[in-house]
Amino acid sequence: MSNISIIGLGGMARAIGARAVEGGHTVEVIGRDAVKAKEVAAALGATAGTFGATPAGDLVILAVPHAGGVPVVTQYGDALAGKVIVDISNTFAGPDDTVLVTAEGSSGAQEIAEAAPASAHVVKAFNTVFGHVLAKGGPLDVLVAGDDAVAKASVSAFVESLGLRPLDAGGLAMAHWLEGAGLLLMGLARNGAGFDVALGVTILD
Repeated sequence: MSNISIIGLGGMARAIGARAVEGGHTVEVIGRDAVKAKEVAAALGATAGTFGATPAGDLVILAVPHAGGVPVVTQYGDALAGKVIVDISNTFAGPDDTVLVTAEGSSGAQEIAEAAPASAHVVKAFNTVFGHVLAKGGPLDVLVAGDDAVAKASVSAFVESLGLRPLDAGGLAMAHWLEGAGLLLMGLARNGAGFDVALGVTILD
């Protein structure tokens, strides 16, 4: 299949990594804690990369919290040149996760795109899926947004290889609303639906 690099060692990184390995991809796991990165990689059947070095994968999953996204991309700098960067973060905050921290007309993904090398392409995906739900297996819908058609197609193909259905939500400006959908998902979970829930789309004939 293809080479995938995942920057991050949390639940989403592990869930995506596990499904990627199962889907036949070569997966590189990267984290600031090199010992933990090796442990996660070994558990997944992946390899551990060096934080800050050029990722092995052409597709780089940025699986870090929103506050860490821009600093990580800035630190990597030209090491991300030519890469497709997949931002999976959500930008909500507050005591009950009820507020988006990005300004109207912006998003975490757009902030990352501004910090990334000009030759890199940022695609928003996976933020409307809980990691523990993703880890359960089975089909889910993954909403995708990005400005570069080729980059978005490569991310969509990756999503499909995980047994998931990619749904194109439009350009990267739509990432603001995808992050809002992540906030909606959290609201549903906290107000009766529970956390074993996923957003999906029904396409009517």
